[in-house]
Amino acid sequence: MSTTHSPDRQIAKFFTASVSRRAMLALGARGVAGIYTALGACTALSVLSSLTGCYRAPGTARDQLIFFSEEKEMEYGLQAYREVLRQARLSENAEINELVQRVGQRIATAAKKPEYQWEFAVIQDDKMVNAFALPGGKVAVFTGILKHTKNEAGLATVMGHEVAHALQRHGVERMSRSIVDQIAQLGAIGAAVGGHGSGGAVAGVLGAYGMNVSLPFNRKQESEADYIGLRLMAEAGYDPREAVPFWERMSGCPRQMIGKVCFRAQQAIPEFLSTHPSDATRINQIEAWLPEALQHYHGAATTPPPPAPFRPLIGPMPGTS
Repeated sequence: MSTTHSPDRQIAKFFTASVSRRAMLALGARGVAGIYTALGACTALSVLSSLTGCYRAPGTARDQLIFFSEEKEMEYGLQAYREVLRQARLSENAEINELVQRVGQRIATAAKKPEYQWEFAVIQDDKMVNAFALPGGKVAVFTGILKHTKNEAGLATVMGHEVAHALQRHGVERMSRSIVDQIAQLGAIGAAVGGHGSGGAVAGVLGAYGMNVSLPFNRKQESEADYIGLRLMAEAGYDPREAVPFWERMSGCPRQMIGKVCFRAQQAIPEFLSTHPSDATRINQIEAWLPEALQHYHGAATTPPPPAPFRPLIGPMPGTS
């Protein structure tokens, strides 16, 4: 099998594709739209050879299904990161780069995961209000988000969130979920072809999987990254209360008007059809978690109490407790 079509390379492409579609288009990426077709080239044997099993998410004890070892995950993340940066226009602003490196390294120190060999990059794109994390501790920030961070604590909110995605292994968790989804879809199609179902039934199964499993699952990951990120920024010496005004700025609305007569264009989409919590849900969750996060701020003199159970307001993922 050629290197171009090897399973490892295709999986690395999956993580490259996990960077938002708009972001990848802005970077001039090619072939991202065909990633799911390419994943079909991965044989069952190659997937099973990487199978590791079920995990408990660090910091929240949420059940995770992850098919890939941490070593493989780091390899895939590094490949994808190199590909993204190869296509990106990196910022040459020394002050901005120093700021992102300083905040990123403080957050990474709080993460206590040195084997990830954390890397932080700044991509020059003032129209892209975004940041992303790839498996194994590879993080990038677009310059467009800096107009919303405003200060170092605002940037720490973003960096804490992205570092949390890497710590919680959300990338390979999504990858593992996509494999399960594909198996379920193939099973539904096979049943229809074998006369055990109808085309309408197949469409129903696929639609149910898309709405009732995949999207809420991603929202739970986002909330988990907010929860862990809040504690990371506090342990790194940044006031976690600054997370609330940052997300208010991101919403473009005064706090009391969010979700009422003031909303971003994408917020017109109902939350149950979105991969992220609504602005109001996100801020309400963060405010509920602040008392715990403040126990970690500036290294509290007393031993902080055990963390409260992670209970996102979006509710449990279907099929889990």
